[in-house]
Amino acid sequence: MINISRFSWLKILLYVLLTVYALITLIPFLWALSASFKPLSEIVNGEPNFLPKNFTLDNYKQIFLQEPLFWRWLLNSIVIAVSVTLLNLAFNSMAGYALARLRFVGKRFWFFLILAVLAVPAQITLIPTFLILKAIGWLNSYQGMIVPSMVNATFIFMMRQFFVNFPRELEEAAQLDGLNTFEIFRHIVLPLATPALAAQAVFVFMGSWNNFLLPVVILFEPEMFTLPLGLNTFKGQYISYWNYIMAASMIFTLPALGIYAFFNRYFIQSATFTGGKG
Repeated sequence: MINISRFSWLKILLYVLLTVYALITLIPFLWALSASFKPLSEIVNGEPNFLPKNFTLDNYKQIFLQEPLFWRWLLNSIVIAVSVTLLNLAFNSMAGYALARLRFVGKRFWFFLILAVLAVPAQITLIPTFLILKAIGWLNSYQGMIVPSMVNATFIFMMRQFFVNFPRELEEAAQLDGLNTFEIFRHIVLPLATPALAAQAVFVFMGSWNNFLLPVVILFEPEMFTLPLGLNTFKGQYISYWNYIMAASMIFTLPALGIYAFFNRYFIQSATFTGGKG
């Protein structure tokens, strides 16, 4: 009886802590949402009002109707994020499957090289990436944004862990039916790898969608800006249009929230498969 009571109190304490944490993380988002419906003067006057006193849709009208490049920035972000996500799903999955199942010369070397890459911060590779893209003429281009990001060592490792724990019996049965390695991977393994692929898609898309560092280095024409870079243009030397920034931020957040909400159910399934054998 004492153990049950103790467990109940621990469960209540856990829910309280999670609720407090959720409120701490949610309040800034709700304030930004509220600020997107305020005029600039109300945001910068210093009054801690959470709800708009002068509700207005002018901020959204300004962005959609009077900012000529906003739709181009949105298109750029969609093209780059979707392309990067699809390429990562393809190449990371193939590399992970090869490391988990295939036998080839240098397999251990490539596996440990990928592990070593995990320890290298992305900022260190930024200058070499810029110099390579400049040498091949890919600065300020879609390919310059997509190609350097089309594989990710973290998700190669994640997919490798998933395929290590994948039932070999299914592959052996497909092999007896006459399927070759690629056909087994395409028709048997990938459809059953949906949880891992969905989790990977969420993280890759959100990482590409929110990426600011690479665009600010290689994109210099406003027509090629992505949304994070475009939002930065609302900040001037003497005045920042926080009302426009907040409104654009809400629009910028919607695709990431939608994708996360849609694929969230796969996260636990993916964690179950990717944490097993080495």
